[in-house]
Amino acid sequence: MKKIKVAIMGLGTVGGGTYEVLTRNRDVIASGYGVDAEVVKVLDRSEDVLVSRGVPAEKFAGNIDEIIKDDDISVVVETMGGLEPAGTFIIKALKSGKSVVTANKELLAKRFDELEEAAKEGGAGLYFEASCVGGVPVIRTLTDSMQANRITEIMGIINGTTNYILTKMSEDGLTYAAALKEAQKLGYAEFDPTADVEGFDAAYKLSILASLAFHTRIPLSGIYREGISKVTPKDIAVGRSMGYTLKLLAIGRKNADGSAEARVHPAFVPESHPLSSVRGAFNAVFLKGDFVDEIMLYGRGAGAHPTASAIVSDIIYCADREEPLRLDFKNGEASLADDFSSEYYLSLTVADKPGILASITKVFGDCGISIGKMQQQVSAAGQAEIIILTHTTKESAVRTATERLESLGGVKKLNTTLRVIK
Repeated sequence: MKKIKVAIMGLGTVGGGTYEVLTRNRDVIASGYGVDAEVVKVLDRSEDVLVSRGVPAEKFAGNIDEIIKDDDISVVVETMGGLEPAGTFIIKALKSGKSVVTANKELLAKRFDELEEAAKEGGAGLYFEASCVGGVPVIRTLTDSMQANRITEIMGIINGTTNYILTKMSEDGLTYAAALKEAQKLGYAEFDPTADVEGFDAAYKLSILASLAFHTRIPLSGIYREGISKVTPKDIAVGRSMGYTLKLLAIGRKNADGSAEARVHPAFVPESHPLSSVRGAFNAVFLKGDFVDEIMLYGRGAGAHPTASAIVSDIIYCADREEPLRLDFKNGEASLADDFSSEYYLSLTVADKPGILASITKVFGDCGISIGKMQQQVSAAGQAEIIILTHTTKESAVRTATERLESLGGVKKLNTTLRVIK
């Protein structure tokens, strides 16, 4: 029986869930996996929080140094979130030789190299299964189960808040604002939802997951990011009439020339694709390897218990390893492609007059874009709405075309531009 002493920093939703799992299921973990994990110290800014969670007073830690100086503690769990003081505390723990388990995707995405260097200096391990997709074991799959493959693509719905909002807009016809309000009421969205709805959260996770998938650092700064705040129920309804479901996707691809692409944006997915059926606050990650071909992982991407489950799994994983886990990306940063290809959906409001369609198609032709489908619906006051689906083309070509369309006589408004995944 391996006995390990654990400290938890931050006893909010996730930290509280972790404490609950480790105390309630301590005997289950010990009998099933031969690891007796005992929480001996808990650090939080508020002692009232510790009391409300049922933490005995003798386990209260007054500061980070009290944890660092305790030689019996071998694993430190960080569930504080944010860059600071979490970053400083983690680095102190790692340099002191204590392995760290964290769910902090923002910190990992922005300061991974610094954390790994601290782990190397202290001979400690850094574990972060809970940082991406909650209780779904996607990181363990990438690091421990896909060794036989060159992974060429990772694509997923990795933010439950946005998936819930888009599901409500699609199935119930809610506006973005109404769906967001409902998500906030249920606790899926924060009071300030920017990190979720503008794609920052998904970009943090994609930086981590694509780096693991491609064995090279995918810097956060190189990820194209676009959120869902401009999506309308009408766009979703038109897409559904064409056989598509709208999702906020995180996409990483390894190109044949060795470069990579990484992007987060809303996209239409064919109803036949496995990701189209992922509803509500659930998450899913779709992987493609050269030998395993296609697999998909699915489950709850957030919440106290799913995330705590992943944290405790990492604690057991850490205890079972003879050598601490560290991920040294010897290939350095990836060469990120500055352009990518997709099919596109565009919605335009135009003057309902002769020659306007010819002018629009000429813009597309001049930009080298082939139109796959076009439909026009007459609206009020002498205006019409035109929906265009393109064949596969370059992002740069579409950007050039949209700039020209916005200044084209007769085009009242370029309403929406969305990518289409095949």
